[in-house]
Amino acid sequence: MILPYDWRKSSYSGEGDGNECVEIATSPTHTAVRDSKAPARATLTFPAPAFSTFLDALKRQAR
Repeated sequence: MILPYDWRKSSYSGEGDGNECVEIATSPTHTAVRDSKAPARATLTFPAPAFSTFLDALKRQAR
C-alpha cells in the first residue's frame, strides 16, 4: 500500500463546525480518507477507481 501524505480538507469546511470534516489524500492508485478531528487515528484507503465511482454516485444522489 502507498501511504498518501498530501491531505486536503473539503472546500465546504469553514469556521466553527465546518472545521470538523473529512480529509482526503490521493496517489496515482489510491485515495485515502481520514477524520480531520483525529488525524492520527485510522485511515480508510480505496483504489482510485472505486473512490471515483463512489463520488459519482454521491453526486447523482444530490441532484
